[in-house]
Amino acid sequence: MQETTAGPAQRGTGSVTIADIVNLAAERYGERPAARFKRDDEWREVSYAELASTVSEIARGLVDLGLAQGDRVALLCTTRVEWTYADLAITTAGGVVVPVYPTNSADECAWVVGNSESRFVICEDAAQVAKIDAVRGELPLLEAVIAIEPVEGALSLDELRERGRGRDAAEVAARTAAVKPADPYTIIYTSGTTGPPKGCVLTQDNYRQVTRMCEEIGVIEAGEPVYLYLPLAHSYALLIQLLCVDLGAPLVYWSGDPQQIVPDLMATKPAYLPSVPRIFEKIYTLVTSNNDPEKIKAATQLGLTVRRMREAGQEVPAPLAAAFEKADAELFANVRNIFGGNLKQATSGAAPISMDILEFFYACGAPVLEGYGMTETSTVSTTSTVADHRLGTVGRAIPGCEIKIADDGEVLIRGPHIFRGYYGAGDTASFGAVTEDGWLHTGDLGSLDADGYLTITGRKKDIMITAGGKNLTPANLENDLKNSRWISQAVMHADRRPYPVALITLDPEEIVHFARQHELPEDLPSLHADPKVIELIQGELDRVNANYARVEQIKRFFILDHDLSQETGELTPTLKVKRNVVNELYAERFESLYS
Repeated sequence: MQETTAGPAQRGTGSVTIADIVNLAAERYGERPAARFKRDDEWREVSYAELASTVSEIARGLVDLGLAQGDRVALLCTTRVEWTYADLAITTAGGVVVPVYPTNSADECAWVVGNSESRFVICEDAAQVAKIDAVRGELPLLEAVIAIEPVEGALSLDELRERGRGRDAAEVAARTAAVKPADPYTIIYTSGTTGPPKGCVLTQDNYRQVTRMCEEIGVIEAGEPVYLYLPLAHSYALLIQLLCVDLGAPLVYWSGDPQQIVPDLMATKPAYLPSVPRIFEKIYTLVTSNNDPEKIKAATQLGLTVRRMREAGQEVPAPLAAAFEKADAELFANVRNIFGGNLKQATSGAAPISMDILEFFYACGAPVLEGYGMTETSTVSTTSTVADHRLGTVGRAIPGCEIKIADDGEVLIRGPHIFRGYYGAGDTASFGAVTEDGWLHTGDLGSLDADGYLTITGRKKDIMITAGGKNLTPANLENDLKNSRWISQAVMHADRRPYPVALITLDPEEIVHFARQHELPEDLPSLHADPKVIELIQGELDRVNANYARVEQIKRFFILDHDLSQETGELTPTLKVKRNVVNELYAERFESLYS
């Protein structure tokens, strides 16, 4: 087995738990901006002092409702400043936060709220309240619904705050002081690609430790804005929120419209951008689709060469420097401006991303680097920084985390950030054992190089064994296909089959350009079976297949008349494909490819 280790750190407010973090941040950072958000087409700010005051009012309101120490409160809301208010209020009042994805169906909400035995639910608006109302009969322990935006029949957040103002702040201070590091902070339900979600119990200490571990690396710095559009129901976004509060970095909340992410970035000029690959794939396509691929490739190699030389302290020859300055003026600066012109680092997680994209953005001076972790590891276990990275890997273990590779290639992780277990309904002290000798078995396959950089090669459960006995890992080939301008999703199918085949979906925003150019209908139901579109996708498949051994190559494919989505149950909230659902839904289509 290979191993890599590192040691712990201390930065930020010095809080012992998450419960006391907001008050310590208010004492330390005072009137400095804690949050920026858009209301009525204007960007507004909230200071750390205001943040702590609002959190206190909501916390006291929850106490007035009857919240007891350790009670669960579900939070059903998109990423906005009120999510943070509620999250920190629940925690300071001694409760346990149960995030619910705002895209969940009513039945999915019922599972999370019911399984966690939540007594209260804080909803964003009428649409989210309606989901809870629809399943209220399945939630006997639910006592009250609070709505951030006023909804008839629900207690409004403003009314809750008003109730809180009538109670002594000392009550909440006593609750906060009573919270212990071993107490649960949050129960995050994994969006898993198989079966119903499982509630990961993450303690106050889990998240306090992981924030310290991340802070030693220094990606996020005090006073530097961080842009957040990821769902705060996901552990990745939650960690970013906590790091910003602890370090005094303004958290910039997206304006709520996916089409406005780039305008948001240009307006708010963040220093750090956490994301999933899709946003980088979209921007990459936006920039490169109308450029000569060979010129883009040459510019990328030029940018990489010069930046690597400068990082190493080497003198750049004059002709090379002149070519770089020309490329910077014509291309690189424009790409940096898409991110707001002030980006120090973007971090991509949750799914693989193409090396072409990583190299391109690094060459442009807008580095997109990868990290790795799971909900079960309080978000992160490895990460990359501009000063310490290797493109194509997910970085090295964060300080205090140990990683080793089992004999079968599985990634094993150990550290103070490993979760307590999965929540067992009816018994708050009973959690399933999921580790051996403290090592979490991740289910991911990977390798460590001599310098400790981790590369993820696939999922154990995703390994496909063909009828000929060949083991195939689909992730790399699927990812290469998704790197095509025209392809949104690619799902390989090969288990116990003679050869690999694939399901393909078209990128609905990009394929219309091809349709207009060839005078075709612009809707997916018409395009998916058009001979010109099939020929286009075959060409993309041929290009990708050329990089793989013959036995790994996809021989046949079909194109869906729609894109995969969470609403249809084909994707998780973090846009991972639910392979078992796809295989079941399209079993006949896959079968036809072998006929």
